[in-house]
Amino acid sequence: MTHSLTSRRQMLTQGAALMSASTASLLVPQIAQAQSSKIRVGLMLPYTGTFAQLGVAIENGVRMAISEQGGKLGGREIEWFKVDDESEPSKAIENANKLVQRDKVDVLIGTVHSGVQMGIHRVARESGVISLIPNAGVHIATRAQCAPNVFRTSFSNSQPTMALGEAMVKRGHKKAVWITWKYAAGDEAFEGFKESYTKAGGTIVKELGLPFPNVEFQALLTEIAALKPDAVACFFCRWWRGQILARLCSRRPQGQNSAVRFWVPDRRRARGRRPSGRRRAHHTALR
Repeated sequence: MTHSLTSRRQMLTQGAALMSASTASLLVPQIAQAQSSKIRVGLMLPYTGTFAQLGVAIENGVRMAISEQGGKLGGREIEWFKVDDESEPSKAIENANKLVQRDKVDVLIGTVHSGVQMGIHRVARESGVISLIPNAGVHIATRAQCAPNVFRTSFSNSQPTMALGEAMVKRGHKKAVWITWKYAAGDEAFEGFKESYTKAGGTIVKELGLPFPNVEFQALLTEIAALKPDAVACFFCRWWRGQILARLCSRRPQGQNSAVRFWVPDRRRARGRRPSGRRRAHHTALR
């Protein structure tokens, strides 16, 4: 542990410039400062497929933050390199190496999909390039396989759902069903919910799931109706969350208790008409 902390302090000490936004920071290695060329920043994000909107939003956020610093980091101009990771884990190592080996980036930013993140993580650990995780919440990247050159600027998968448990029990919702997609993020999100909910005195009567990114919930809603929980806790990709909740709240089988609440980890203020029966909690708050 001492060696790990020391190595991380050394990595931080070598940072020649710091760019910060509300939820992200970018460390530029000293070696880049010693060169006459621009600082090379690689973006490995999903620009197509299910998570494309989130990939574009992350890039926009990074570029906006740097723009607020005058368009430079430590007085150095930026040279951008981009790769569409396609949310495809099997291509992750190859795509990360394009940025690290071919483009010689100083900093690698990515990604959203946890499976893809593990490919990036392997390349980052082997090459030593500074890696910033802006969204993918896979636990192992900053737990068992943490590295001094890898930084998480968002959350781990169990953090957002950790906030649901106590809030639900305080509302009197002491018997709950859990529902999510069957994928790594859903499994790890359940870890946080289960810990906080059971600790607060709640009972999870059933875990339900469906293949990612399937949104056909009718059979599961029928099962929920038969279980008669006080509430349903959910975890879904944020860009699909509103649509999914609208379906869940509007397609309850006839006879299902309309008082059953659907709880989601969400810190955003509702826009427009919020689906009836929705409640939210999060581990961070809006300013």
